[in-house]
Amino acid sequence: MRLIILSGLSGSGKSVALHMLEDLDYYCVDNIPAGLLQEFVRVTLLSSDPAYNDMAIGIDARNRLEDIQTVPETVRQLRAQGIECEIVFLHAEEGVLLKRYNETHRPHPLADEGRSLRDAIRTERELLGAIADEADVVLDTTRTSIHELRELVRARIHRGERRGLSLLFQSFGFRHGLPGDSDFIFDARGLPNPYWEPKLRALTGKDPAVVRFLDDSPVGQRFVQDLRTLLAHWIPQFESSNRQYLTVSVGCTGGYHRSVYVVEKLAAHFRELGREVLVKHNELK
Repeated sequence: MRLIILSGLSGSGKSVALHMLEDLDYYCVDNIPAGLLQEFVRVTLLSSDPAYNDMAIGIDARNRLEDIQTVPETVRQLRAQGIECEIVFLHAEEGVLLKRYNETHRPHPLADEGRSLRDAIRTERELLGAIADEADVVLDTTRTSIHELRELVRARIHRGERRGLSLLFQSFGFRHGLPGDSDFIFDARGLPNPYWEPKLRALTGKDPAVVRFLDDSPVGQRFVQDLRTLLAHWIPQFESSNRQYLTVSVGCTGGYHRSVYVVEKLAAHFRELGREVLVKHNELK
């Protein structure tokens, strides 16, 4: 029996994620009253009906605050009953959420009583804080397309034949802001910058010429090796605390060269060790 509690900010992609889980044969219910979560699970997931073996429940800020605050404790109780239960939380930067609402002209569920859209987003973030703080998986969809989000749901949430902890290595550009879903953040801006080489400027860290440029840098090689060593030590520590997911973010100035190179090197290394590895390059189109 497996239960996914799916929550997050309005406009962050909750509906896309829930529809993807439905496509993966999860029994999905959206916007259930949080106070009824325990009773709902009793009559579905605990009924021994195979139709409910994998279930996803959406919970959003339209719930009462006191009911939202009970969700973490309810999850602990469900786990004590032998249910594999995880909380997944989606969010995005405020500016991106504003843009999405302005483009779609949809009303925000909390934008009433004279409250502005910006205030509604901030209020929602506060209301859902208790769930966000306890989330097992946090997905920052600021720079994630619908297609990418569906694939993230498939790879990170729908476990299938997962053999162990799932590793996500992602590159980003510091000029665009930090990813909000990171367990580790590393700064690759100390490496030689291919941007200043005219023949390399238009390329990315996945192109052979850039790879050769950074492979020839002792600093670049030392940086990658140090990260491999550090992560090799800490990954088992996360596994021993029953963590199922680990997100490692590497940034450089623009997110096109050095961070992409380091992420590809780390991903290849841990994939060779038999780890389940995902790669995401936030700034590459």
